[in-house]
Formats: sequence, C-alpha cells, structure tokens
Amino acid sequence: MKVVAALTWLTLTLPIGGNAQFHFQHTPENHWVLSNGWIEAEFQFTHQQTFEFVALRNLRTGDIWKAHPALASSPVRFASESEAVDAYIPLRFVQESIEPIPPRGMRQNLVFDEKGGGFRIFLALELYDNEPVLRYSVRIRNLLDQPRRIRMADMLSWNFEEPGNEFRLLRVNQWSVLPPLRNFEPQDILLPSDFRREFVYSGAGAAHCAWLAVRDRRDRGLIAGWEFDGRTEASARYRASDGRLQLSAFIESLNRYVTPGGEFQVPPAFIGLFRGNWDEAGFRTQRFVERVLAKRVPEEHKFPYVVWDSWGYQTDINESLIRRNADIAARLGMEMVIVDLGWSRTIGDWRHDPVKFPNGLAPLADYVHSLGMKFGLHLAIAEAALDSPVAREHPEWLSTEPYSYFGAKGLCLSHKPVQQWLIQEIVRVIDEYQVDWILQDGEHLVKRCTRRDHTHDPDDSNYSNAVDGLNAILEAVQKLRPAVLWENCANGGSMMTFNMVKYYVTSITNDASGALGSRQAVFGATFPFPARYTDRYMPEQPSNTYITRSYMFGGPWIFMNKLEAMSPAELALAANEIRTYKAIRPLMRDSKIFHLTDAPLEGRVDAIEAYSPSRDTAVVVITRDGVPSNHHLLRLEGLNPESSYRVRFQDDRRIYVMTGRQLLEDGVPVVLPAPQSSEIVYIEPADLAFALPD
Repeated sequence: MKVVAALTWLTLTLPIGGNAQFHFQHTPENHWVLSNGWIEAEFQFTHQQTFEFVALRNLRTGDIWKAHPALASSPVRFASESEAVDAYIPLRFVQESIEPIPPRGMRQNLVFDEKGGGFRIFLALELYDNEPVLRYSVRIRNLLDQPRRIRMADMLSWNFEEPGNEFRLLRVNQWSVLPPLRNFEPQDILLPSDFRREFVYSGAGAAHCAWLAVRDRRDRGLIAGWEFDGRTEASARYRASDGRLQLSAFIESLNRYVTPGGEFQVPPAFIGLFRGNWDEAGFRTQRFVERVLAKRVPEEHKFPYVVWDSWGYQTDINESLIRRNADIAARLGMEMVIVDLGWSRTIGDWRHDPVKFPNGLAPLADYVHSLGMKFGLHLAIAEAALDSPVAREHPEWLSTEPYSYFGAKGLCLSHKPVQQWLIQEIVRVIDEYQVDWILQDGEHLVKRCTRRDHTHDPDDSNYSNAVDGLNAILEAVQKLRPAVLWENCANGGSMMTFNMVKYYVTSITNDASGALGSRQAVFGATFPFPARYTDRYMPEQPSNTYITRSYMFGGPWIFMNKLEAMSPAELALAANEIRTYKAIRPLMRDSKIFHLTDAPLEGRVDAIEAYSPSRDTAVVVITRDGVPSNHHLLRLEGLNPESSYRVRFQDDRRIYVMTGRQLLEDGVPVVLPAPQSSEIVYIEPADLAFALPD
C-alpha cells in the first residue's frame, strides 16, 4: 500500500526576513530530504514500513555521512516495559506538516503510529538558515487505555557506515572538587577499532559536558549535543571490521509513567557537520547554540558584565559593607553588585537577615541602582537548612539523598508543593528586593529522590527532577519575571548542558580557583560552549596583569575580592583592566575561538584567540606561567593569508605590519617580561584605523 502517493517539492523563503532557502522534499519513494543549502538530511519510510535515517550531507564540502546498510538507525528510539520502538519496528504514517520557526528556521513534523497501535510518535526535524546542524525531538503519546512506562530513550541514535576509517573523540570535563578533581579538561581520544565505547557522562553532578565531537583522519567531523540537565550516558564507538560508527545518549534511570492519552517528551538533541579541527567543531556548535538555543540578554552591547560579588567577605556581610564596596565598584566601572550567600536568615529562609540588613534589601538595591549598576542576589533554590521554616514545617519535602550544601539539605523540586512554594518565594524575593540578577547556586541541581509520598514517580527521579522540577520552576518564574537574568552555578560548572543555556545567560566555570585554574576552565569550556557561558570568579586582589588577564577572557568577569582592601595601585590597575575588558568583550562574545597552545599549566605559555570572520579582526590573551624565556613566537589562526594586518599590544608599544601568511606560519614575537605575566595582542586589517583601549 502506498502511504503517500503525491510528490511534493517545497521551496520556502522565510517570511521573517533574510534570503534563507529551505528545500523540504517528500518523494513518491517516501524519502524526506531536508536542506538549508548547507546541510542536507535524508530519511525514508521503507517498504517494510520502518522509518530510517539515510544520510547527512555537507553541501559545501561534499562530505557524506551514510547510514550503515546492515544496522539501521532512526532518531526515534525508545522502549516501554514490554516493547522497543526503533528503526526496525513497523509504523503507520499518519500525517506531515511544515512550518516556519524562529529564528529563520523550518520544521518538518512527521506523525506515525506504532503498528501495534500502542504509541503515537511525533517527530520534529528542524533546520536553520546558515547552520550545518539538524535539531530534532520526539514526543510519544500512549494510545492504550492502560498506563505505560517508558524505560529507555536514546537522544542520539545514529549508525554511520565508515569503512576503513579512524576516528577521534573530543569530550570536555565539567567541574568537580570531589575526587577525581575536574576542571574542564578537553580529552582527545582515539576511538578503539573494536567497538568499545568511549563514554560521555553528562548532566548535573556528572563528569562531562553534554557534548561530543568526532572527526576522522581527513578532518570530516560530527558534533552532537543533547538538551537535558539530568544524568545521561552518551557514547561513541567504532568497529573497523564492518565500518560502523555509532553514537548514542541514554537518559539514565528512566522509568516514566505515562497515563492513557498522556505523553512523554524525549529531550531534544542536535547533530551537525564540520570540516576541520576541534576549534571548528566548537565554532559550529557555539554559533548554533548562540543563535537557536541560548537565553537572550537585553543589553548585548554591554554583555558580558563586569561584576563585584560579596563572597570575598563570605557570610560576614551587612548593609554598610555592601554600600561601601558598591561605591568602589561603581568608580572602577563595574556594572553589577551581587550579594552572595549570607544575606538571608538561613538557607531556605529567603528573608533578609534583620541584623545584617535592618532596612531590608530594597534600600540597598535602590542605592546600587542609583550608582548605575544592576543588583544581584545569591539564591540556592534547591536547598534548605534543617532549622529553616520550610524544613521544619515540611520535612517531607526534602530529597532522600544526603546532599549537604553548607549544612543544608536538598529540596525535591519535582514535588508539586515544593514547586508551588518555590515559585512564589522566588517571585517574592525578586519583587521585594528589586532583583535584576539571580546567582543560582546549590549542590546537584537535579536531585535524586525516591520518596513514595511525593507527586513524582519515585522510580523516575532523574527525568522528573530535571524536567518537571528544575526546568518547570525556571520556566514559571521567568515567564512571570522575564527581565530578571539568571546565572547557572552549582558549586561550580557542574551542569554544563544545552538545556541549561535556555534558562541562563551565563554559567560559572570553576569556583574561585585562582588565576591558573580560571584559564584552564575557559580553555576547555570554550570548545562546546559560547564564551559568554564561561564566567570567572576572581578571589585575588588585582595586584598585576597576570592575575587580571587570567580572568579577562570569556563571559562575565566577577571580582570576588575585598574592594575596600585594595591599594591605590590596585584600584588604578583594576580600572584600566576593566576598560580593556569592556573594549574587547564584544569580540570575545561573538567570534570564533582558537586555542593557540596546549591547555594552561605551570611552566607553559598559553594563548587563546577570538577572531571575527566578518570584521577580519582578532584579539589574543597570552600568558606566561613560569617559562624561563621572556619571548614567545605567537602563531595566529583564522586570518586571510593574502591580507595585511596591523599588530599592536596592550603593554608593548611596538607595532607590526605583517601579512596573514606571516602571522599564521611564522608568528609574531610577544614580550612577556616577568615569569608570571600576560599580554593582549590586537590584530586588525592594516588599511583600517586601529584604536587601542585607553
């Protein structure tokens, strides 16, 4: 029986502006071919009535990633307690539709029924203008008159045919202060040829960021990310004997109860194509994330911000101290003051401490606003001290796992009464204290909880506390108070996912771990994530440029020191360095990141570059950390070999005019006078006027 008899060829120009051309084709042979002029994705509905992946094509390079002929795969892959649905299970085609989606994208909607009649499957395939990335999601409806349990869902179900090849995998650690210690180390791994898995364990409190990239010996590559904050077991593996390259990403401990007529949403994921090195893999990921997924900021021309956070004083804070430091912050050119942990009566009792802040926080917020700065507040929404009113009155709201955040215990965010209370509390705090920014902190933001008196399924804690818990609370609060910006922090960057970027405008990397640790974190995190998602906490006093510039590259620059204790020389240096940061932050935020050296270590020179292809302009922060020589030959990336460039420095007054080829191949000499020192290098087309920051 022919499922679809008519050939439909659609060439669609987006009505929301631009010249994007999308070709979405459904052939009489029941092939769907989706293209945006860069990536082409092909799927088929076979004679056996299975839905299968056929190929991904890079139309600019000619690279083709074909499905394995003997091992079919499909973005639809899940299992209930009694059956699996994947590329081998017959389906009945129900309907299709195509719709424009922002920003400048198109979505192909396909609906299938499982042949046995138990599930209806909604598959969404999305392409966006000028992005070599396919985003997709699967939603499942239970058509039976009895409940079902979804026990498995693969967010990254792909099998490719790659005979006679060799593959490397790049994954990046998250942050952890518990053994084994982790600080965003990038791990470049040769995939075994015998089909052994290399794992990527992602989600809140897990080992790795929710991203992987693979590339072969010819630099053909795939990038992949999944939009889920809970724990995930992803992997890549390759078998040379039959040329099978397999990717997968399973939701851990999934046990989702789906009522008759109810639905289950598999978290979205994306897969993209690149040709080049790991910096190119990162750039393609970052541009897609920034354009399609990431939370927007209202003042892009001023973001990332320069911030002062009170944690240098730890919990020994009060209104007078914050005001005095705010005065200094304003004079230095900072743009926000954050009152960190210690402002409330206790963790979970989100009312101001009447001794430290007898007038409340609203007058303090008014004062900070009068200085031209934003007012931020630390809030550990998923934690409650045992002596807090919420824990005393509702001990049953606590999670079963023994988390301890400064002695506080975890709240179960997917328990409906907890959600309702927290949403009201957060909105009250925002309104009462005139909050512009929430520094959300805590211990394992996706809690494990197996209580049987909670509204969530005790056997589905991982998914429930991520989606029904944390995400639901953030969605509700941000809908009610959309102007408030959120920073992701979980005792450091331990929830680096592509779902996180939808709710937060930035994320901490490591937690005030010093100059070298800051550079190490930014080095690794800027492979999968845009630079604005790498904020740094600077606990040291800014006594030299080695310190300040170790924190300068990336997202918000957060001073976490005692401003009142700074010397006149440190104040002057900080003011100058802040002006420099403000001048280069747009380039860092919007450009391609090149990792010009190995990862930072003591006894090395490390350098990281932001290059804007549209402006043909670059800035590099280069740091000497204990190397004997005070000169370094810096080779750039990204420049046009045939163009001429003017090269200047922040400190050194020399000026060079060099060709792109010279800068790429021979390098430019950089003077780093002290064993611990740093320089900023500026590169711009020679025929343009170049203005150094004051």
